[in-house]
Amino acid sequence: MNLISNMNPFFSNLSGKKLILASNSPRRQELLKGLEVEFEVRVNSVDETIPKDLRAEYVAAYLSKLKSESFKGQLADNEILITSDTVVIENGHVLGKPNTEEEAFDMLKSISGSTHTVMTAVTIRDISRQITLEDETIVSFRFLEEEEIWHYIHQYKPMDKAGAYGIQEWIGFIGVEKIEGSYYNVMGFPLHLVYAQLKKW
Repeated sequence: MNLISNMNPFFSNLSGKKLILASNSPRRQELLKGLEVEFEVRVNSVDETIPKDLRAEYVAAYLSKLKSESFKGQLADNEILITSDTVVIENGHVLGKPNTEEEAFDMLKSISGSTHTVMTAVTIRDISRQITLEDETIVSFRFLEEEEIWHYIHQYKPMDKAGAYGIQEWIGFIGVEKIEGSYYNVMGFPLHLVYAQLKKW
């Protein structure tokens, strides 16, 4: 039943509860496992169209809540749901997941030699309450040569990543000069916030 294990003494308050991660992201799944909890992956199909008048800094929270709302009425009494969304913001514009290699190239070219913001929102809910947590990290990239960008795109296929990059991959190794904030937030899951919230849930 994947009930939260009593082996982790820091989550004794959640004994008998079942944790659900609503994400197909292998990175989020790997990171949540790092908190030493059992969980089940369950995903609903959601229309992630962003309202045109929504400011970039609100997009992650909007999408995280949207994913959470899709489970309304589907949770059992003992289930806790986690949904999340990450966006890359460059010059006030949201860089989503690229649809083509050319889009991925344009995104990486735009953040090359500059600084951008990564925002992740996490929504935690059960049958009676819901809370959304947000975190922000500033990432600075050195200038990337076009050959380096194409190498990364061809070798790592970053089509499932916001902003067309994963900081934990080759492009992060060679390109990131500085980050201000949580590294794991850039990976898509601010673990310190999730851990603190689950401890007091």
